[in-house]
Amino acid sequence: MPIGGPHGARAERLAPFVLVAPAVLIIVALRLWPLVLGVNFSFTGDGERNGMPVGFDNYAELLNDPLFRTALGNVGLLVLLLPVAVAIPGLLATFIYLRVPGHRLFRGVYFFPAVLSPVIVGAIFNLMLGFDGPLNTALGQLGLGPVDWLGDPGLAMFTVVGVHIWATFGMALVVFLAGFSTLDAALLDAARMDGASLPQTVWHVVVPGLSRTIQFVFVTTMIGMLTSMFGLLYVMTSGGPEGSTYLPEFYVWIQQGQMNRPALASAASTVLFLIMLVVGILQVAVLRRAGRED
Repeated sequence: MPIGGPHGARAERLAPFVLVAPAVLIIVALRLWPLVLGVNFSFTGDGERNGMPVGFDNYAELLNDPLFRTALGNVGLLVLLLPVAVAIPGLLATFIYLRVPGHRLFRGVYFFPAVLSPVIVGAIFNLMLGFDGPLNTALGQLGLGPVDWLGDPGLAMFTVVGVHIWATFGMALVVFLAGFSTLDAALLDAARMDGASLPQTVWHVVVPGLSRTIQFVFVTTMIGMLTSMFGLLYVMTSGGPEGSTYLPEFYVWIQQGQMNRPALASAASTVLFLIMLVVGILQVAVLRRAGRED
């Protein structure tokens, strides 16, 4: 019997719950409770029907709004581009871990964009990607016509996403490097002894060994793409051209800050939360299955 008898054993079992209780209470008070209030507010009206229950009217209006449908379509585009956003820092972290020449310098250079404000990043790329900017000037010298990077509705969203990936992959790179510290170096040595190529080593050794890290980076990168692109969108395109760069986050700001429709904005926020929840669960499930197969 543990020292102190049954009372001591009970106190020992309760100790972990007591220690995490303050953090749980803070999360409930500052995160979960406002979320519940926001969901409840999404079922009320705006304007003349302010505060009145309206059922699913706000959600029906969202589905009938072409701007919101465009925002949902752009979410699908982000999901398709997510593997690229994760693969770039993962491969760079692999090169740094394998100590390619200049790896110490590369580590600092890759992380530098992560400390810049989205407003600064957006302003820099507005100058670089302007129709008469240096990038189009360089393309013209190569005999290629100028590209309207931010004015073409079919291209603008890809441009903004590319800038966002460049500006934020430094944090994912640091997470991957931390994950490499848990990787068994003997597995890499065994792969070299067997004559495995770099792609084979990455696919059969690095990816299975960093499965949990990859899961974490996938989820956090997706959340960042859905909730942290407002600054870039506002500075680079303001949702244009023709609403082609709208995301749910930007749509929420427009409805809340400019249209004065907080209930509709709450409904859009609820939809955004559900999207992140579903996508995150699906990502983790797929990655876990892939890890078991390997």
